[in-house]
Amino acid sequence: MQAIRKSLSIHFALGVIAILLLSLSLTARAQGWQQPPRSEANLNALAAVQIATYNFSQADIENMEYAIYIPSSYDANKPTPLVMALHGVGSGIMYMMEYNNLLEYAEQYGYIIAAPMGYNERGWYGARGLGNEFNASRNARIGIEEPANLGLLSELDVMNVLALMLEKFNIDEQRIYLIGQSMGGGGSWYLGSKYPQIWAALAPMAPAVYISPDILTNITHIPVMVVMGDEDELVDLETTRQWVAKMDELKMNYEYIEVAGGSHSSAGRENIGLVFEFLSQHSK
Repeated sequence: MQAIRKSLSIHFALGVIAILLLSLSLTARAQGWQQPPRSEANLNALAAVQIATYNFSQADIENMEYAIYIPSSYDANKPTPLVMALHGVGSGIMYMMEYNNLLEYAEQYGYIIAAPMGYNERGWYGARGLGNEFNASRNARIGIEEPANLGLLSELDVMNVLALMLEKFNIDEQRIYLIGQSMGGGGSWYLGSKYPQIWAALAPMAPAVYISPDILTNITHIPVMVVMGDEDELVDLETTRQWVAKMDELKMNYEYIEVAGGSHSSAGRENIGLVFEFLSQHSK
C-alpha cells in the first residue's frame, strides 16, 4: 500500500478535528442544528483516517488526495464491504468522515470508507453535465476559472478512487455502496444510475439533484434509501418527493425517511445509523 500514508499525527489530528467541529458547528447553527458531543470512539476513528494520493493523469494532477477509513477488523484475507462517500458542495474529503458518527458505524459494521474529492469542491460528480455548465456560467461571472470538462473530471476522480480501493484492498465486490450528502446525494443518484453494475445499494441524503428521475430506470434492481428533512432550506423537498414517486412507480426496493422538522444538515446526520443498517441488509 505504497500510496497510502498516515495523514494525522496525534496532535495534528486533534487540530484537524477541532477545525472540522468548528466549521460544522457554525454551519449547523445557521440551520438550527448543532452537532452532538462526539464520543471517544468517534474521535479515535477520526484520528485514524488516512489521506492517500494518486496520479490523476486525466486532470494532470500528480497528487490527488482522497480519504480512507479502514476498520480495525479489516483482514486482507477476507473480502470487506466498501462505502464510497460523496461530500457536499464547498467541502472536501473529510466532510463525510466527520458526518456525525458515521465512522463509528463503519467500525461497527466493518466497512471501509473511501471519500474522494470529486476533483474539487464544486465538481458535482458529473451530475450537472460533463462540462458542468452550471458552474462554468456562474464562475465566469465571479472570475473563477474551471476546466472545460469539470463535470467529467469530477466523475472520473470518484471512479479512479473506486478502482484504487479494488486494487489495494480485498473488497467484497458484492457489497460496494454509494452514499452522499447534498451535492453528494445528487452525485449518488447520477453515478449510481450511470454505473448500475457496481453498486449493492445507494443512499442519497438531502440530495441536490437537477436531472430527470427517468435515469432511475437504470437501477430498478438496486435498493435505495433516501433521507430528507421537510424543513430543508437548501434542497427542494418536492424534487426529492418526485424522485421517490418515480421509485414507487418503478416498484423499486426503497426506503424513504422524511424527517419532520429536519434541516439540510440534520436529516442525514441524525439518521446515518439507519443508513448503515439499510446497507447491511443488501448485497448484489
